[in-house]
Amino acid sequence: MRTILVGGQYGDEGKGKISSHIALTDTPEIVARGGVGPNAGHKVLYNGNWYSLRMLPSGFVNASSKVMIGAGVSVDPEVFLKEVEMTGTEGRVFVDRRCTEITAKHKEDDAKSSLSGKIGTTKTGCGPAVTSRARRDATFIGDSPKMQKYIIDVAREVHKAKSVFVEGSQGFMLSVLYGTYPFVTSKDVSASSLAADVGLGPTSIDHVIMTIKSYTTRVGNGPFPGEIGVEEAVKLNFQEYGTVTGRPRRTSPELHWEDLKFAAEVNGATQIAVTKMDIRFPGNEGKKKYSDLTTEARRFLDQVEARLEVPVTLIGTGPDSAHIVDRRDELL
Repeated sequence: MRTILVGGQYGDEGKGKISSHIALTDTPEIVARGGVGPNAGHKVLYNGNWYSLRMLPSGFVNASSKVMIGAGVSVDPEVFLKEVEMTGTEGRVFVDRRCTEITAKHKEDDAKSSLSGKIGTTKTGCGPAVTSRARRDATFIGDSPKMQKYIIDVAREVHKAKSVFVEGSQGFMLSVLYGTYPFVTSKDVSASSLAADVGLGPTSIDHVIMTIKSYTTRVGNGPFPGEIGVEEAVKLNFQEYGTVTGRPRRTSPELHWEDLKFAAEVNGATQIAVTKMDIRFPGNEGKKKYSDLTTEARRFLDQVEARLEVPVTLIGTGPDSAHIVDRRDELL
């Protein structure tokens, strides 16, 4: 079984939570990271501990799974090594030798780029690293002496494995191809590109899980329909802050249905995961059975399924990996 997890909004959909749950429940042989690089943060609450990750996939929580970063991801060795130590994954974490290495020069260029102010980049060097790759003058992570013990051919490994779970980064509306250009990230982050990031072809993918939040948020500049102020977002308990930058996230209390429908189509979504249901609908905290959800919450989920024409199989009801309603056995 090969499954891809993709974000359906502007990032910050709760992919880390869903990823950790799937890794713990399904025990994939490999959990792999696709996407851009350390400019996207995923937060995981597991066994009472919070983990903020920028390089490793959130599926690291299953100690039985090998942890890998695909060739399409730009890698900052400093961030990577810190996360290996923080997560205790030494010995089972690997990086494709073809990953672009993010250098000090990339980060310097990112910090002084005009895009930093115009778009609101994270200054992590990802954009310049992607540019280096396109110019054909990038350095491969496989040429870094301090990374040698982590190097592997991820593409070959995922094809040999019986089960692979691929965690994407950012969200569909930040895709350089399909998002709110130019206020986007530096590459496409749809399911097709995520598959290519780790070396999988489109016919190798069994499921695409598109994660959305029960309301909409965005970090950085760009168009954002239905935006409300911070004060109003705080009153609704919707106000959030970026994992990487710490910046206040912009908030829209409603789902952007037309965008979500387009995202489901382009990503080829076979399942929808909806997070933060406990925030939008108080009284659902920690619920693990669909029948225990409030009537209002279930009505909302019915609307998501009807509008997107994709089954809602995973429902987040709290911050912990265990706070989830998993309906995959029932619906698939």
